[in-house]
Amino acid sequence: MPELPEVETVRRGLAMRLEGRVLARVHQYRPDLRFPLPPDFAARLAGRRVLSLGRRAKYILARLDDGTVWMTHLGMSGSMVLREGPPPAARAPHDHLVFETDDGWTVTYNDVRRFGFMDLFPEAGIESHPMLSCLGPEPLGNGFNAAVLTEALKGKQTPIKAALLDQRVVAGLGNIYVCEALFRAGISPTRLADTVAGKRAERLVPVIREVLAEAIAAGGSSLRDYVQSDGELGYFQHSFKVYGREGQPCEGCDCDLSRTGGIQRIVQSGRSTFYCPRKQE
Repeated sequence: MPELPEVETVRRGLAMRLEGRVLARVHQYRPDLRFPLPPDFAARLAGRRVLSLGRRAKYILARLDDGTVWMTHLGMSGSMVLREGPPPAARAPHDHLVFETDDGWTVTYNDVRRFGFMDLFPEAGIESHPMLSCLGPEPLGNGFNAAVLTEALKGKQTPIKAALLDQRVVAGLGNIYVCEALFRAGISPTRLADTVAGKRAERLVPVIREVLAEAIAAGGSSLRDYVQSDGELGYFQHSFKVYGREGQPCEGCDCDLSRTGGIQRIVQSGRSTFYCPRKQE
């Protein structure tokens, strides 16, 4: 599933072509994605000007000139790809929605698995939207710091890996970047969450910011379906320190791999966790 860096990369690409533009034509080829699309979805978007394109956690939020917010979640395999000119005559498989702008650009939403979704709702009710109302602070925002994280983890007897994936603790983090951040911070993914306080939280927060910033600069990580808004792959996967590297040495490794086995993979809450038990405590 695209995580915060992938969604932010897509948002930035779309913003360059959509902000200030009118959605001249909207083509809808099915009534639903993960959930049913709002009634008259295409008709309500057509003719609207996009004032700004923002992001909250893993959601892209386009504010329109009639006070409506157009929300997009990419799900597991969704992509929004820009191209100059009208849409091609032959629609590709899994192209479910196509948006044409008044200056001749096309955005195509393709989603093989259809786990993504879109919604339209009044901007005045944005904080109470069911997908947004329980989200924790943005990890790249000023509202996320060691004190806030310590408070959010207080009393949690779950592993820190699981706690950081809880969107109520911090918004937008996913499996890849939690593994990477915990490795850089030297914190074991199996450590109980409420023990990651004080100095450990002070160590972890800037590392989370660092990993996310590096991933955004690299255009995100392309492991399966993810592409940027220009159709190009991200390349942060080439910078992974532990994720997907089971049995390999970690950065700065000086241990005997035949004895230690290198980077370990365990399963937590049904997801693969990669870490170095010798460097993460």
